[in-house]
Amino acid sequence: MNLQRPNANDASQTANRSRSVVPGSGLCTRCIDGCRGNCEVFQAALRGREVIYPSPFGSITAGGDKDYPVDYSHLNIHGYALGGEGLPEGVEANPDNCTFPKVDVRTEYGWDIKVKMLAPVFTGALGSTEIARRNWEHFAVGAAISGVTCVCGENVCGIDPALELDSKGKIKRAPDMDRRIETYKRYHRGYGELLVQMNVEDTRLGVAEYVIEKHGLETIELKWGQGAKCIGGEIKVDSLERALELQRRGYIVTPDPSDPVVQAAFRDGALKQFERHSRLGFIDEEGFLAECDRLRALGYKRITLKTGAYGLRELAMALKWGSEAKIDLLTIDGAPGGTGMSPWRMMEEWGMPSLYLHSAAADFAARLAARGKRVPDLAFGGGFSAEDHVFKALALGSPFVKAVCMGRALMIPGMVGKNVGVWMNNGGLPKTVSQYGSTPEEIFVCWEAVSAIVGRDEMKNIPLGAVGFYSYVDKLRVGLQQLMAGARRFSIPALRRDDLMSLTEECARVTGIPYVMDAYREEAEAILFS
Repeated sequence: MNLQRPNANDASQTANRSRSVVPGSGLCTRCIDGCRGNCEVFQAALRGREVIYPSPFGSITAGGDKDYPVDYSHLNIHGYALGGEGLPEGVEANPDNCTFPKVDVRTEYGWDIKVKMLAPVFTGALGSTEIARRNWEHFAVGAAISGVTCVCGENVCGIDPALELDSKGKIKRAPDMDRRIETYKRYHRGYGELLVQMNVEDTRLGVAEYVIEKHGLETIELKWGQGAKCIGGEIKVDSLERALELQRRGYIVTPDPSDPVVQAAFRDGALKQFERHSRLGFIDEEGFLAECDRLRALGYKRITLKTGAYGLRELAMALKWGSEAKIDLLTIDGAPGGTGMSPWRMMEEWGMPSLYLHSAAADFAARLAARGKRVPDLAFGGGFSAEDHVFKALALGSPFVKAVCMGRALMIPGMVGKNVGVWMNNGGLPKTVSQYGSTPEEIFVCWEAVSAIVGRDEMKNIPLGAVGFYSYVDKLRVGLQQLMAGARRFSIPALRRDDLMSLTEECARVTGIPYVMDAYREEAEAILFS
């Protein structure tokens, strides 16, 4: 494993003074009285709890960088020179039929009423973070024109300054949620969907009732957790009045904005921000099944579940209870995760890493299926950013995994495209962009493809971040086609666990994927010695 520095990281904008660091604590070997900083302990002496989070909070996303003993890079993809699977019925495997552009990377998920997607990826939960709010048009329009699902995350209604509640404390009007849903729907092509996620506060506020009654959404997602943290979602607010408002709405706000001592610290300028936290969810089988029944009675055609990097017990509960409840998709998100609102040390040190968790999920799902249980469609999440990651996740979890959930990797192209527009307007295109041209048509290779989808007249309304999002999904799609063609798999259902090999014996033990020197050995020896 690479050296970890638990007392210094770019995410917290901290650094050790010394080149020699104690591995376990991350403290400098020589800690000098009079040091001017800037390790995390130094910063915590000044700012206390603020140092828990990556900074500057609200304007960045951060991903845990712990180097685990085994990860997806310890798997490699097989290539074959024989045969072809997943071709349309009646099509023979030959050089004329089996070209990589003919690989079908479309997928679908759902128990009975399926959702089809043009690529086997979808966004992570874009919830109440400031980054998700201010970039929503770029992300949502990009997902809609790309034909993939977009997940509107937790707490969107609860933090809306314009939220209106009725006399029972239920949502009467939620303008920001309205904006988010209508933006996606405007460009929806019939592939993918906009689904809204709920936590404890969302349930109490009546989010499920609001979005189905006003917007006719067909899917709702329950949330148990994510790969970045094991507590509820956080945001920060820099106004005492706003902190008190969120506290009145039922959120946990810390430090307590109603405390006179805290208010004095805020007036002094020492306390600059408050944290808004969601409540921890407490689950049990009876309650979970009852909630699924309640949501179906409201009219939802599909129910999905997002769970995080918990241990094997909670993984088993998600799979078994999900099977009993006939949920349509279970997204399993492994550590370390990446987010814009999670405690940094929690991202680094909490939870089952993705490959371990996903390997256990594939094993548990296969064993449930062998007992005659129908396993919900699965999606894996946790640190994916490239087409080989998508291939490996789909193959590792075959035949249960239908798609990959991507968080920061799908946000970045949206932000890049948005910033290209900003740079163009102020005449400051960086060389990394200007090398391709000075107009959107020149810079974005998929500009004309997007124009063909929405119409040239409509392009003036398409945010550039959406074009960036589409271009990135196109890269994933074509790259995946190439990898699948090399493995002679011409559709997503044709992928198999046999299409992977473990590069270390430890990886083979964790995943159940054969060690590279054992994979296909029996077949090879049969050819040699038969």
